[in-house]
Parts: sequence; structure tokens; C-alpha cells
Amino acid sequence: QVQLVESGGGLVQPGGSLRLSCAASGITFSIYEMGWYRQAPGKQRELVASITSGGTTNYADSAKGRFTISRDNAKNTVALQMNSLKPEDTAAYYCNSKHWLLNTMYWGKGTLVTVSS
Repeated sequence: QVQLVESGGGLVQPGGSLRLSCAASGITFSIYEMGWYRQAPGKQRELVASITSGGTTNYADSAKGRFTISRDNAKNTVALQMNSLKPEDTAAYYCNSKHWLLNTMYWGKGTLVTVSS
């Protein structure tokens, strides 16, 4: 059974930092592309950042320069370091894993990030 379990969300003031983590089980983690998506109330889910099995990263324009995605294949985890947080970063953040050739994709249940003073 595949599980992606996010942690690290919470309430933070504007300008603050949070580190999200996602622990994966039930997949061969190292061969999967991992990503973080977010969905704000009333908006569509959007990609925040992704990292390929080879370590290539991709960021949404809104995340560039502020967020850093990383993975630890030994621990089957992917993290999202978020700095200089803004109120518009408030959303539920979801961990995602995908493998294009296997045509598989999995989602975590999400962790809520609230940026507010």
C-alpha cells in the first residue's frame, strides 16, 4: 500500500519559514519524481516544486528564490523548505509522486500552511 504522509505545516507569520516533509512508503522511492502542490480555498491545485529521480528541480515562479525542494532517497523523504512566506502562500500543501513510464501517481492527504499575522 502506497502512503505519502506530509508533516510540518502550521501557522507562521509573514516573513517566516516552515519546512514541510513527506515520508513515502510502498513505492521504490528513488525512481519516482516527487513534487509539492498546493491548493488555496477556491483555487485550483497548482505545482509548487518538483524534483526528478535524478535530482533536477523545477519551481513555480511564485516559489523561485524562496522555496527549496530536496529529497533523501535513503530515508524515502522529500522536503520543501519555505522561506520569506507570504499570506498568499496560505494553502493546503500536498505531496505527490509520479512515474511517467509506469503511469502511476500518488497523493498525500495534505498539510495546512497558514501565513498570517
